[in-house]
Amino acid sequence: MSNDTSDAFKLFLSSAPAHAQAWLGGVRGLGAASGLDPKTSALAYLAVLAAMRLESGISFHVAQAKAAGATREEVLSAILIGLPAAGNTVIGALPAALEAFDHSSP
Repeated sequence: MSNDTSDAFKLFLSSAPAHAQAWLGGVRGLGAASGLDPKTSALAYLAVLAAMRLESGISFHVAQAKAAGATREEVLSAILIGLPAAGNTVIGALPAALEAFDHSSP
């Protein structure tokens, strides 16, 4: 498991493996059904995480976006795209996103 994975998610995986496998199967299925390319999908997911204030998943998903070819500017833009709809709450995700981008491998 990646170092970018939150402690809560690691606990979920280890404490409820059947639930975790069911959850991950659904996630994989939804990813396979998507018409988005991996980079666009990762950036869109970051926008949703920021809008929903789910900062604990930001670093993991920033690493995925970066691995899919996203630039720092694209990650920044994905986090901030929700400003008109969600307001300035999205800026709470910026520290985790930029820290993760600057310290993750491509």
